[in-house]
Amino acid sequence: MTGRGWSTRQIALALYPFGAGAMGVNVFFAALIFSWVGGPILSTGWAIAIGCVIGVPATWAFARHIRHLMDAADAQASD
Repeated sequence: MTGRGWSTRQIALALYPFGAGAMGVNVFFAALIFSWVGGPILSTGWAIAIGCVIGVPATWAFARHIRHLMDAADAQASD
């Protein structure tokens, strides 16, 4: 890591609301699809709560990927 720009933690904190929202939508729609085979339909509150929990590792992984791309771009620019 070059240390220039935002750290992975800062990127993750900035992107967390989007990651949690995306995971909440995915959980809700997965529950709707699961209902076709007899599963329960989650309320929006439960989908949001589960999305907030799953959003943490998903956002962290995405932030690491973004940080890697930033480092690769910095390395390419310095060559």
